[in-house]
Amino acid sequence: MPASISNYRIVPMDEHQAAEICEWRYDPPYNIYGWLPWEQMKALEVEFGSPTLRQEQYVAVLNEENELTGFAQYFPMVGVTRLGLGMHPERCGHGTGSDFVRAIAEEAGRRHPQNEIDLEVLTWNQRAIRAYKAAGFELTDTYERQTPDGRKPFYCMVYRPEQQNRVL
Repeated sequence: MPASISNYRIVPMDEHQAAEICEWRYDPPYNIYGWLPWEQMKALEVEFGSPTLRQEQYVAVLNEENELTGFAQYFPMVGVTRLGLGMHPERCGHGTGSDFVRAIAEEAGRRHPQNEIDLEVLTWNQRAIRAYKAAGFELTDTYERQTPDGRKPFYCMVYRPEQQNRVL
């Protein structure tokens, strides 16, 4: 993978950061990316509410000022690291998404260099798709999968650093 200079630092997610992420509120239609209240996440031990899952799969993404700017999940699959990620709602739409995503993907490559790196994105989320393409992801598949709101169309995108910054 090509070396890059990132303004982001990937660190283990702590409970305080997890609780803060649960308070983030996105404007529609992005509000579907919100989380349950922190106490409920902990009680149900779902996603980063589970101490084990948080330690094994989740990280916090900090900026140069050590502010929480987002999170990532490195979901292990056979031969693949699937990314789940989210950026602080106040930082979305300001042109920093590709660097944010690239830092997360490069960390996935460091953790499991033998794995392909991919992610799933709802087909309507053009803002995220632009950031993913600019970071070096390429659309490889389209399919429907179950969401809390029923079956929805998704793209699968695979990290190909040589695609980085190519206009598509």
